[in-house]
Amino acid sequence: MIEELTNLVEEFYFSSGDFNGVAVYQLKSKFDIESKQFWDLINRLIVEEQISACVGGNPHIKGFSHHSIAQVLKSIEQSTHPEFICLYPSQKTLASSKYLKDYHDYPYKLELARGCGQFEYRAFELDVLEQYRNDPRYTFTSNDVGGEICISDEYFLSKNMPDRHKIVLKTFGYSYDDDFNRYVGVFLRYLSKLTLEHQKLWSAREVLGKIKLHPQYYAANLLGSWDSRLPIFEAILMEIEIINRMCELIKKPNLFKKSYKKNRPKEFSFLIRPTQSEFNKFMLLLDKVLSDNINKKFFKGDIPLVDEAKRKDGKTVVNQRGTIQLLEIWINKKYTPADVEPIKEMFQTFREIRALRNPEAHDVNCDSFNQDFFIKQREIVLRVCNAIWILRQIFGNHPLVKSNPPEIDERLLNREIWTQ
Repeated sequence: MIEELTNLVEEFYFSSGDFNGVAVYQLKSKFDIESKQFWDLINRLIVEEQISACVGGNPHIKGFSHHSIAQVLKSIEQSTHPEFICLYPSQKTLASSKYLKDYHDYPYKLELARGCGQFEYRAFELDVLEQYRNDPRYTFTSNDVGGEICISDEYFLSKNMPDRHKIVLKTFGYSYDDDFNRYVGVFLRYLSKLTLEHQKLWSAREVLGKIKLHPQYYAANLLGSWDSRLPIFEAILMEIEIINRMCELIKKPNLFKKSYKKNRPKEFSFLIRPTQSEFNKFMLLLDKVLSDNINKKFFKGDIPLVDEAKRKDGKTVVNQRGTIQLLEIWINKKYTPADVEPIKEMFQTFREIRALRNPEAHDVNCDSFNQDFFIKQREIVLRVCNAIWILRQIFGNHPLVKSNPPEIDERLLNREIWTQ
């Protein structure tokens, strides 16, 4: 009876196609599942580490492998529907299983075959995402918390696309160590679905150490709850959109030509590769979203769009004013703050970004790899988030806006924003 039961549990685990457990009710044709003798045997095999069990939730999927024998036995004892308990081979049994040979080439499928939990995760260097983000054959979506990767329909159906590259990564999350260095975190369940070539590719980028999933990603995917805070890049674009709505209320053209809320550039996020080149590209994009995105038509009729100066020879020289200069002149004319320091900091941030995006600010023949670029980018993005918030506060003080304020997400009003 013992050998029959353990063999059945092991065979089901490997033949299920997803390393599932066999439900007790599926054994009733072979065993008296309501008898005390049967459950005494189950408890004994668990204590001897020949089998294990999952109780409650979705017991057909082994989410985690860290439950102790005492915890498993207690869960069985307290179960109100023992027939739905699912039985699994123990990690001790799996270590010598004859079936493991079929998975030795697949690093993450092998981990599940050895009894790891499907929602245990592994961490990877961020640049593992780069090949998918930059390859038009894949649909790569990402926010500040996580994302997904999928072969596009066109190439999935194409005979010219090798099957080994037709992959889907249903979800990935960002993760961090204690120093806020960023990584990618992926559940074994989804890593195991990758093709052989791509499992090996990810395996080569795996990193060890104390690395934790982003709290919001963890809450959404493992606890079934959503943290209310906004990702910081999303918050910046929401502020831009609100400022434009305020412009409509004061009967002016939009301050920003584009809000980018519905067509956010995929590179408008934290860096994937911490290099000077990637940092420079991000600063160029950041300036395009901010200063370069300012609409000069907004200022028409309020302030001159040009500077005029007379030369020594008596001729008048006309110079176009830059967008930052125009915004600064307009605010100084229209708005009297109680404290000028936040506004000075706002314009200092805009000007620093403009300086960093200029080609002359970089040596075109120089590139370097340094984790400090992650830190530097985060510091700048935090300053931008504060600057755009200050700008929205200024527009919010206009009488026509104060009398009929636009609806603003409470998370923005309360500054509930993820800063990592």
